[in-house]
Amino acid sequence: MTTADWRPESCAAQALGWIDQKTGAISPPIHMSSTFLRDPDNQYRSGHSYIRDDNPSFEQVEALLTKLEGGAAALVFASGMAAVTSVFLAHKPGDHVLVPEHVYYGVRKWLNGFAKPWGLLVDYVDMSNLDAVKRATRPGQTKLIWTETPANPVWTITDLAAIASIAHNAGAKVAVDSTVATPVFCKPLALGVDIVMHSATKFLNGHSDLCAGALITRAEDEMWERLWTIRTQLGSVIGSMEAWLLLRGMRSLFPRVQWAARSAQQLAEKLLAHPYVDSVLYPGLANFPGHDIARRQMTGGFGAMLSIRVKGRETGAIKSAANVNLWKRATSLGGTESLIEHRASIEGDQSTTPKDLLRLSVGLEDPDDLYEDLSAALEAGHRN
Repeated sequence: MTTADWRPESCAAQALGWIDQKTGAISPPIHMSSTFLRDPDNQYRSGHSYIRDDNPSFEQVEALLTKLEGGAAALVFASGMAAVTSVFLAHKPGDHVLVPEHVYYGVRKWLNGFAKPWGLLVDYVDMSNLDAVKRATRPGQTKLIWTETPANPVWTITDLAAIASIAHNAGAKVAVDSTVATPVFCKPLALGVDIVMHSATKFLNGHSDLCAGALITRAEDEMWERLWTIRTQLGSVIGSMEAWLLLRGMRSLFPRVQWAARSAQQLAEKLLAHPYVDSVLYPGLANFPGHDIARRQMTGGFGAMLSIRVKGRETGAIKSAANVNLWKRATSLGGTESLIEHRASIEGDQSTTPKDLLRLSVGLEDPDDLYEDLSAALEAGHRN
């Protein structure tokens, strides 16, 4: 059995089984050099010249990402936002792009504050409504449909195969933020998506100790060449230590995410009956809009993110979050620790998030402990 035959779990656990040939080290060395020796005839046969162009510390993590997503190539970036903005910057002023109504607020803020003034034509559309997407698409002018599924923080589900068909019929590419789904539960490239983005800070790393982003492509085409050039020229590369930490985190990706997703499913089902919870937003619930699509394009689970809308509106939500103990009040998601956040407070004026919503990132704690702590906090938040 060769490494080419390994299943994804084995590939992740052994980081493709790469061994340092000089030392036999199972964990790869960290290359901290910013520059590399040129050959006497002025060539770079090592394949490395300068850290902003390429870095041997990227090779293994990019190869693993490519393998897990079933793609042709991968690029790692200094952050998820660096990866996202590079996709939009690969287009020209006057190009038309479609973006979901419910999209990570940092993306919305950047699009409205930079991309629109720069010249991109940006329209927001309900990606769960395929007719609306078709009407918003401009054949010949629409160059990109950007989507996110499940979409932060209300976890809207997008039919990726259908969106890819709409995009390609219009001569556009489709890119998806698959941070929450992870390659454990969804393979967007196999559904026709052109580019997959991950905020690698989150589940891929899984330990809340680095900032990173990643893009994986279905084909090494002209668009991909532009993305490589943008990363190089803007200098949006991650450091060698961060690349090493990301690879370290990805070794435990499957057991971490699978455990957290099972816990999220249990919590979602129990919270449905909680007297201080108005509604639970989680794709794994049978009554959740988009559940059937999620069940079709996600395999083995529905992710570790859910949200609750709290009775008592904004005040009830904020007071409830103030009373947690095991859950931690903090931004981000995908770590070993469970996090709770009142998103509307963070997102500000451009937020589309309901003010009674609390976002929950389920970690690796005992799910019964998580429920009991949250239940007690909800009760405390609703006392007079």
